[in-house]
Amino acid sequence: METYVARQPIFNKRKNIYGYELLFREGMSNLFPGIDGDTATSRVLSSSFLLIGMEKITGRRRAFINFTQDLLVNRVPLMFPRERTVVEILEDVEPEQDVINACREMAERGYCLALDDFFFRPEYMPLISLAKIVKIDFRSMPLEAISELVKKLSHNDVSLLAEKVETHEEFQKALEMGFVYFQGYFFSKPQVLKGKDIPTFKITLMQIMAELNREDFRFQELEKFISRDVGISYKLLRYINSAYFSRVQDISSIKQATVLLGERELRHFLSLTAMTKLASDKPDELVRASIIRAKFCELMARKGGSTVKPSALFTLGLFSLIDAIMDDPMENLMKKLPLSEGINNALVYGRGELSHYLKLVVCYEKGDWEGVAEMAGILGFVQEDLPLYYMESVYWADSFMVI
Repeated sequence: METYVARQPIFNKRKNIYGYELLFREGMSNLFPGIDGDTATSRVLSSSFLLIGMEKITGRRRAFINFTQDLLVNRVPLMFPRERTVVEILEDVEPEQDVINACREMAERGYCLALDDFFFRPEYMPLISLAKIVKIDFRSMPLEAISELVKKLSHNDVSLLAEKVETHEEFQKALEMGFVYFQGYFFSKPQVLKGKDIPTFKITLMQIMAELNREDFRFQELEKFISRDVGISYKLLRYINSAYFSRVQDISSIKQATVLLGERELRHFLSLTAMTKLASDKPDELVRASIIRAKFCELMARKGGSTVKPSALFTLGLFSLIDAIMDDPMENLMKKLPLSEGINNALVYGRGELSHYLKLVVCYEKGDWEGVAEMAGILGFVQEDLPLYYMESVYWADSFMVI
């Protein structure tokens, strides 16, 4: 049975990635298999570290993984690299002596311990003294209660992580309250400012991206884009020689690189390069999420037997976060772009056939497995293929982001 693993980003104060929490679901054929927390975590560990490879999932960043009481007592986290693993102690773990002893051993060996969904209880003081991170759900209590909790923890040597931060206002509030890590999808929401003008060069970049993904765009035009820009040429050589392509011999000429990539991959490369320039003042994770969505959508068309053209779905995913990148409502932006009616309806109104693909991807990245199953059913996909599409998309995006 396939193991579904998604990742949710965790940011620092500068909105740079600190790590990812891994979200798990056993195969989708039985959405609620009744597996316990021990089995779930064991599946995450075996899939992440052994089968898939942690580097492909987290890109060499820390992996936050939930551990149940039994797994902690049995010291299962000690089987995995301390430099990469953050041991999340679930909220239902009782601070009994055997748990405290196990956690103390992990802390002494250099493991980072995090208390998940934290509510203060005096009996938790031994675990608080061992933890390096305390995670507080920003939607589980009023802001006044969170502020009081922060004051109680201020005398302890712990860093605070705000969970479920969904708006920029919540991020700013958490920052002011003393939180240093942030988890949630606030970064993917636009900060709409009245009367804001979009610079002409950004509009041009958006139009280039849209034009590149037209079916009738000519290969010769793609080569012209590359030859005009030394920076793009350099990135192209880095990209073709990256680990994603696993070439035995390095490619050293632009002409050779363009031939090997082919028209479709060149379109992708130039689109992503333009996207990176467009979002130069935004968190890297926003670009990465756009790239993952674009590739995931395309793979559903290319490998999943969809009747929708792969280029249309790639464009759909690529532009799905453009409102957050441009800090402008999606409806306004779509008026400036020559995109198809189907893509426009999906992005602006969330309707039409294409919207189902985007909803599936969004559900997957948030670990909403019930939503994934529903959308996969509507689209008629073989659900067991989706984890493969997701992991290929993540690896592809991360390979591009390091060039």
